[in-house]
Amino acid sequence: MPPGADISEAVLAKLAELDDQHRAIDAELSDPAVSSDHKRATALSIKKAALDPVVAGYRAFRALESEAADLRAALDAGDDPELAEMARIELPDLERRARDTIDRVKHELVTADDRKVGSVILEIRAGTGGDEAGLWARDLLEVYTRYASKKHWKVEEMDLDADASVGGVRRAIINIRGEGVWSELSFEAGVHSVKRVPATETQGRIHTSTCTVAVLPEPEEVEVTIDWANDVDEHVTTSQGPGGQNVNKVATAVNLLHKPTGVEVRMQETKSQAQNRDKARRLLVARVAEIERARADAERAGERRDQIGSGARSEKIRVYRYQDNIVADQRLGEKFQKTKIIDEADLGPLFEALIEQETSRRLAEL
Repeated sequence: MPPGADISEAVLAKLAELDDQHRAIDAELSDPAVSSDHKRATALSIKKAALDPVVAGYRAFRALESEAADLRAALDAGDDPELAEMARIELPDLERRARDTIDRVKHELVTADDRKVGSVILEIRAGTGGDEAGLWARDLLEVYTRYASKKHWKVEEMDLDADASVGGVRRAIINIRGEGVWSELSFEAGVHSVKRVPATETQGRIHTSTCTVAVLPEPEEVEVTIDWANDVDEHVTTSQGPGGQNVNKVATAVNLLHKPTGVEVRMQETKSQAQNRDKARRLLVARVAEIERARADAERAGERRDQIGSGARSEKIRVYRYQDNIVADQRLGEKFQKTKIIDEADLGPLFEALIEQETSRRLAEL
């Protein structure tokens, strides 16, 4: 390894592992059975795209390392003065390029796992503030939906509990799929507080309302094993709330209880029992996977780490002050314009700042 190339054996081992994963994905994508399965091919392509810069940089580093090793051998041999002189001149530049390359690779490495997640389940719940909290939850849902559209991500509504009287949203669950969804949206987990004059306020007073956001990476089926026959109780009932004769008389709502963890989900968004069951199972798998991740973190660290995207709902992460046109993220020193974040759904600069901060933190731990 070139002197000064600041990289540990553990990091080298991780890079070699990702290189192997990249080759395996390439092999899968060349399989006609996989390429004809659009969903599987898309998921593998997102993973490959996430690994591409890491693996390309790692292979470039290995090539530079090999070339530098040859030059050092020529210097040590000393039996060819002309070759030794050439090696003495070229070696410093090779080592500098190796250091620059591995620095870039380490930056890509600490974000590669995030980029590999191409599907998330995002839950929004109205918090304190009565009707205004429901309106605030609706506004945030619209922001995420519009931002996803700009990014050409696919959005699927999984469940929506709307308040028809004022137009707010008590709870919304959506699935967002596309390259980079977890890298960016994982930062949204937590409490979002808004200070503004509600539409329902007649005297112009500023109210404070909240809603909570949880972001769960949707795992592949192979990542979570659930014994649907023995570990899950399923109940099919009629749907609740307004919706006409079908909602009241036909049993289409699906309620699932995962007995080992106590996780329970209910889905009644569509008139199809089969569609509700599929959505309920996907949400259940995501929630069980999140519990397993938290348990693994606790075992490794001795206590639950405060991870981005953990879905923790007790921490306020952002305040939106409408009168001042300010959005203040508690994790950052800078502020953003409310008109950009809310009115234009321009979350890009905010996410870039959060990604940069988190990347620096992870690099410091390497």
